[in-house]
Amino acid sequence: MATVTAAGAPATVRRAALAGLPEIARPTSVSTHRAQTLSVALLARLRDLEPGTPEHAYVRNTLVELNLSLVRFAARRFRHRPEEVEDIVQVGTIGLIKAIDRFDPGRGIEFSAFALPTVVGEMKRFFRDTSWAVRVPRRLQELRIDLARTADLLEQRLGHRPTRAELAACLHLSEEGVAEGELAARGYTARSLESALDEDAETPRTYLRLLAAPEAAYELIEDLTSLRPLIEGLDERDRRILSLRFGAELTQAQIGDRLGLSQMHVSRLLARILDELRAGLLADRDDRDARDADRSDPSEDPGDPRDDHGDHGDRGARAAGTGG
Repeated sequence: MATVTAAGAPATVRRAALAGLPEIARPTSVSTHRAQTLSVALLARLRDLEPGTPEHAYVRNTLVELNLSLVRFAARRFRHRPEEVEDIVQVGTIGLIKAIDRFDPGRGIEFSAFALPTVVGEMKRFFRDTSWAVRVPRRLQELRIDLARTADLLEQRLGHRPTRAELAACLHLSEEGVAEGELAARGYTARSLESALDEDAETPRTYLRLLAAPEAAYELIEDLTSLRPLIEGLDERDRRILSLRFGAELTQAQIGDRLGLSQMHVSRLLARILDELRAGLLADRDDRDARDADRSDPSEDPGDPRDDHGDHGDRGARAAGTGG
């Protein structure tokens, strides 16, 4: 069935629903005091109507519109939260509807006093279910609140921030349970890795820089890529010497025994092969540095070329020889 709003209800429905009560043209513009007085009469009338009928829906929605100010009053308590105010009001309105449906006029309780905790509870449930950056069990969500409240109380009582053991004793938990709650609390909010650690610093560091670490394997991969065509350009004997020296890790004498060469001859061959690979690798690295400088911002200094090519050449040749 479609919802019958206070403004759009037919005249016959309004008359039957109100049964002599005054009709309210604009419920949202009624003063707070008059809204309280009208709510008392409409709540009593609501109990006499059959749920699901147009008359019941009209009175129910009139009560909602009359008491929206109560929802907005409750929403102001959470105005500093990141959620949109209108989203909080919508959630609070659900709590207001629940309060209207559950309210018993015969108990002699003022409706606003009954409805406000229900409205606020619905808002808090919304925050608890949607505001966590990482989804954790509700038990741990509630434990986080208990830990925060207990920590503040114990700090006032003890004069220092309570230890995990003191929190566990006060909450009748194990220290492992407290640790689990503290760990879960870290999932409530998340910060960008690009956010600054110290906003007031002249050159603030970011979490990303704190977590980042240089990866030495990147240069090794570049060396291997550059060495591959150089090694493929060697003749078969030179490639085998590299494989035996850096792959099988044989000594020069052992290589000489396998190839029928003297140890001195193997030494000269290795020196020549490595000089050729090193020269080719240096030329390729110079080309890469030049390309990087061309792609960089002209206002920035691309930096001096690295002068440790020899070490990289030996390391690249050893890695390539291992792969061969």
